[in-house]
Amino acid sequence: MKIYGVTGWKNNGKTGLMERLVAEFCARGLTVSTLKHAHHSTDVDQPGTDSHRHRVAGAQEVVLASPNRVAIMQELRGAAEPSLTDLLARMRPVDLILVEGYKSEAHPKVEAYRSAAGQPLLAPQDPLVRAVATDTLLELDRPQFDLDDTGAIADFIAHDLNLKRAQD
Repeated sequence: MKIYGVTGWKNNGKTGLMERLVAEFCARGLTVSTLKHAHHSTDVDQPGTDSHRHRVAGAQEVVLASPNRVAIMQELRGAAEPSLTDLLARMRPVDLILVEGYKSEAHPKVEAYRSAAGQPLLAPQDPLVRAVATDTLLELDRPQFDLDDTGAIADFIAHDLNLKRAQD
């Protein structure tokens, strides 16, 4: 499986870029999965549902299955957060896994950067940031793309990973 990250500080356009890249690569006939890191406590389950009641009762893992999707919720209950490597190992094989966040992990990345967000660029300190998707012209030693030019960013990632279109 090929792995590529979208990194950057909060409010710099990571999630929008991820969404557009997933759609772009899928339109090219590739299978794509995503892995997103959240710094805050997050819950995909809703209070009152059966699965939520199972978790609250103490289940370590709850699998919710339907004809449309399967969700696996695992409670850490004080255990360490799994590493990116461990999480990737759990995922089913696809052509490309796009990773949002995990800015200090060792995988190739494109940085999303908006000048109005006011945070510093990550690229100068991270050689694994291979390009920057931005809304402004930057003095930088690597490729930069307009943040909204999804096709060009996808082309760059595909070339960097030697990804082929499904029909190629």
